[in-house]
This record gives sequence, C-alpha cells and structure tokens, in this order.
Amino acid sequence: MIEINLNPGASRKTKGRGASFSLSGVVGGGGRSSFKDPFLLAAIVSLLVAGATVGSMYLTQAQSASELAQREEQAVADSTRFAAVLKQRASAEAKRDSVLKQLTIIKAIDADRFIWPHVMDEVSRALPPYTWLKQLAITTPQAPPLGTGPAPAPGDTTKPAAPPMPELMKFRLVGNTVDIQALTRFMKLLEASPFIQNVQLSRSQVAMQEGKEVTEFMLEAMYERPDTSMITLAPVSISVR
Repeated sequence: MIEINLNPGASRKTKGRGASFSLSGVVGGGGRSSFKDPFLLAAIVSLLVAGATVGSMYLTQAQSASELAQREEQAVADSTRFAAVLKQRASAEAKRDSVLKQLTIIKAIDADRFIWPHVMDEVSRALPPYTWLKQLAITTPQAPPLGTGPAPAPGDTTKPAAPPMPELMKFRLVGNTVDIQALTRFMKLLEASPFIQNVQLSRSQVAMQEGKEVTEFMLEAMYERPDTSMITLAPVSISVR
C-alpha cells in the first residue's frame, strides 16, 4: 500500500523501506491466506511424493551399485585364484594320464613276462617217467607290440586307450611214451595245474623209435591265469659295485 501525505505540515511517519505491498488480495481476502484450489493442492502433493520417490530410488540404486561393485571385485579375485587352481589341476591330470599309460604298459608286460617259464615248469613237473617231449611250441598268433597304431592328431587331448590284453596263450606238446597209461597220467597232471587248462589229445599213433615201438602223441593245451593266491612274490635285491 502506498500512502501519500496531503498535509505538508504534518509529521511524516518513518517507514523501513518507504513503500509496502499487501498480497492479501492476490491470495485471498482477510488477514489469513487460504488455498481453496484443489488442483494446486494435488500438484503440491504430487511434487512432494515425486521428490520422496526419486530420493528413495536414488538411495536404493546407490546401495545396489555399491553391493554390485563389491561382488564384482570378489568375483574377479575368485576368478584369478580359481584360474591358477584349474591350471594346476589340468597339469596334474596330464601327469596322472601319463603315469597311468606307463603303468598300463608295464602291467601288460609284467603280466605276460613269466607265462612261458610257468608253462615249462608245469610241463616238466607233470612229465611222467619213460615219456619225453620232442616239441613244445606256441600256437596262438602273436599280439601286436605295445605302442603300435596310428599316432594321435596334433592337439588331441583325449585319454589314450589302454593296450588290449593278449589272448590266452595256446601251445602244442609233441612227444613219445612207451606206456599209454603214462600219457593218461601226463594229461591229468597237466589239467590239474593252475597254469594250464583245456588239455586235449589231438593225435596218438604208434611209431618206431630206435627199433622200439613207442606211442607218439600230440597234445593241445591253453595257458590259464592263476589266482593271485597261487603266485608267491618275493622282493629282489641286487647290489651293484
């Protein structure tokens, strides 16, 4: 409100800034301001709600980003550690496969190393008096040597297959006897051996040997892998000077 002094002689009231404005007419009548527009109230409430929502979402997203950053750091650290562990595991598996292959070859060689000595020992033990052998030969086809076969392709990491175990060895006995009962006893003793099986008489005929009549026979038999309890193992110590 602007006040004009129409009396020049009257004392002028001192004002703080010289002029004053009243907004009572703009907002509403009377000395108190009142909001009667519902759209204005709705807008103010919407602004308040929007501000609270935005603030809450910002805090939530900031917290989630912090958690994700921590999880990422932990995952990177675990990945680095596990990469080293996986590399060590792959190296250990490669060494294990190499050792298993060597052990398989050694086992295959060792399993058949004493076949022929066992057969000869059992035949010698079962041979009765007045009976002698002229031939003792293997009739089973020889297995291919270990390590033969196509070479693996470059970069092939598949586990090599174990070498096949050889078939049971078959052998033939050709000899003479002066007693047919000795031949029968010879066959029974061979069949009772834990290293020999399927003893069969393939041929038997009378022949002259140094002017004497003898029975010439031919036996077919097969080597049998005995039970482990039948084999006695003893350590061998060799001193080298």
